[in-house]
Amino acid sequence: MQNLSLKEARDKLKALLEKEAFKKGNFILSSGRSSNYYLDGRIITLTPEGSYLAAGIILEMVAQDKVDAIGGPTLGADPIAGAVAALSYLKGSPLKAFIVRKKAKEHGMQRQVEGPAIAPGSKVVLVDDVATTGKAIIEAKEILDKAGVKVARAIVIVDREEGATANLAGAGLKLESIFTIKEFL
Repeated sequence: MQNLSLKEARDKLKALLEKEAFKKGNFILSSGRSSNYYLDGRIITLTPEGSYLAAGIILEMVAQDKVDAIGGPTLGADPIAGAVAALSYLKGSPLKAFIVRKKAKEHGMQRQVEGPAIAPGSKVVLVDDVATTGKAIIEAKEILDKAGVKVARAIVIVDREEGATANLAGAGLKLESIFTIKEFL
């Protein structure tokens, strides 16, 4: 990563998240829970530096996995998957990217999984910006399971540590995170 160690990349990404994406206040999360803080990873993953850092760290995390594609639930995974795909190409080990819609489009190709075709038997990694309960990742996994795609693991930038790890384990998937919320509180 442009002469950065993994630790340096992680430290820079954490500083960006703390400065721009972590907010205190009263919020309702997508899980329906209320929280006195909010971490919007898209604020960082949609910037050049943040997307580069997140993609580089995730590529390091999956380097030994021999996966065919990377993606996840729209909208949190979209910029991450695109950045990982672009960086993987530059590094000579291209990965396809995909996004999983909550429901299939009602027009066009009417697909629920968007991006280049992912063949049954392919091995993929699911990504997202933040996990609370893991519901979106589990739903994406179920959709991919139906298509015969093997989900190898799930990676998020921040685990809020509110049940996602246990819920994903119950769905047969290990959750890994670059950060846990304790690092920001």
